[in-house]
Amino acid sequence: MLLLTSLAVELLPGQISSDLFGQNDLVDVFLGASLGSVAAGHPIASYVLGGELLAEGVTLLTVTALIVSWVTVGIVQLPAEALLLGKRFAIYRNLLCFVFAIVIPFLTVYTLQLMG
Repeated sequence: MLLLTSLAVELLPGQISSDLFGQNDLVDVFLGASLGSVAAGHPIASYVLGGELLAEGVTLLTVTALIVSWVTVGIVQLPAEALLLGKRFAIYRNLLCFVFAIVIPFLTVYTLQLMG
């Protein structure tokens, strides 16, 4: 997983990340959460990708949304989860996790600002 993440970081030029993000905090958080929920993966890989995105100038809000949704929302795993745990449960869990993936970055960044 780390190898694939490193390959994606190398193939994704910094210009794409700066063009993709940077319009508005809410839009960036929504876009980061959307990308993270589709590209579900291992938490360690998300930290590597998040660090690279921060180095390219992507905001902490966006990177936090990407990491939270990467780990908690699983669009790719939704059919298997629905089969094992029930369709209704799987959909509600993913929707709640997506909403929290949008709320948590704002709470995190504003808490860090309050602390100094």
